[in-house]
Amino acid sequence: MGLYKYVSIDTLFKILEGNIRLTQPSAFNDPFELLPEINIPEGLGKQDLDMRFDLMSPARVPPVGELPYDFQSPTCNDYTARTIRNDLDKSIGILCLTKNPSSILMWSHYAEEYAGVMIEFDRDHEFFQGLFEVDYRKNRPIKDYSFFTNSEEPIRLSELCIKPKDWEYEEEVRIARSLADCTLVNDSPKYPIYVQELPIQCIKSITFGERTSVENQISIFNKVKNTNIALSLSAISNWGFNFRPELIKYDIPVSEQSPVISPRSAHIFKDLPGDFGEIARWQIKNNRFSEVVNKTV
Repeated sequence: MGLYKYVSIDTLFKILEGNIRLTQPSAFNDPFELLPEINIPEGLGKQDLDMRFDLMSPARVPPVGELPYDFQSPTCNDYTARTIRNDLDKSIGILCLTKNPSSILMWSHYAEEYAGVMIEFDRDHEFFQGLFEVDYRKNRPIKDYSFFTNSEEPIRLSELCIKPKDWEYEEEVRIARSLADCTLVNDSPKYPIYVQELPIQCIKSITFGERTSVENQISIFNKVKNTNIALSLSAISNWGFNFRPELIKYDIPVSEQSPVISPRSAHIFKDLPGDFGEIARWQIKNNRFSEVVNKTV
């Protein structure tokens, strides 16, 4: 199973420079992030919770500390969960990834409407230690207050990463890290931006979207041509609502293996001297598909 992330061009360039953002839970686009309902015992006043969190362990099966989804009580609400999440915003960051390499919706939502890219990561690299999956459910979880107070073990963050089934198409997986182990790069008032160093060896491939501009394709090729990062393009297939992967560069430097020059990728090489440029210019001039497929937005 691969690990993928759909991103904008600006985000890709930051990642290629060796940094990746870890985001606070409240900054995500889903307002229900890490926000279960919590049942507070009758008569229990305001409590100062002193909690420790385990950021690395997967969620237990069956779930721990949960009440039936149809449980009802006047003391059941999300006030305490909001307080806990506000505290987590000050101490943890999360990196969201996906197992889905061909999502039409994620290309649109996260990769600049097909003008960005999809990055493939090496899930076996130690950087991704502690990877866990998001749990998608029809009903919002209800945690008993004892889940947060009675356990001798730290609370597993993965057991709070439960999202509505509407998000299930994302097939999301995550890692979480302490912000103390990250670098603050922008101290914005609402959500300061923290990053971690990402070894270039973590990146296996980059895939252009159907609308990635020619200018950006050339810039990205120049950045990765001497690396082991493969490069391809996710073009619209001739049939069905599918993508057609088109290889541009193998997972070795171009000095060791020539790139693939097709009508769809010829524009990347057209200004180069020597054989690469000659082949590219011939494709652009003579192949009837070249003009049509290179009309990127």
